[in-house]
Amino acid sequence: MADKLAPEKRHIFLHNGQKVFEWDQTLDEVNIYINLPPKVNSKQFYCKIQSKHIELGIKGNPPFLNHDLTSPVKTDSSFWTLEDDIMHITLNKRDKGQTWASPILGQGQLDAYSTDLEQKRLMLQRFQEENPGFDFSQAQFSGNCPDPRTFMGGIRSD
Repeated sequence: MADKLAPEKRHIFLHNGQKVFEWDQTLDEVNIYINLPPKVNSKQFYCKIQSKHIELGIKGNPPFLNHDLTSPVKTDSSFWTLEDDIMHITLNKRDKGQTWASPILGQGQLDAYSTDLEQKRLMLQRFQEENPGFDFSQAQFSGNCPDPRTFMGGIRSD
């Protein structure tokens, strides 16, 4: 049932009309997907994840990304992998349930409508996580959705 509440599609971050990366989020994580350039050995790529900053690129070249993150992450459980010419970066949110409008602070922000849809989806994920016997995949909110991080006393940690 939880898969039904997974992100339906990735958001695309464009700069000067070029796709820089795609991204999505869950209650716990923000995932960034970057298409790698062809014919570059995988050992040449690097990614440095700090609590509020990310830097990545090809060793010996200027960084491809070198930006502050929208919100802090848990560095001990954030990681990156290379597979099928894609760098997949998993950022573990420090504040579970927080809706990110973009992974990169001040850039590529989702519009208000898309942010609202993300917040509603994350709230339903929270309900599903807290009530595993129920199916919230067809549930809908009418009007404003509360913040999934703080609603009714906040997210329970077991």
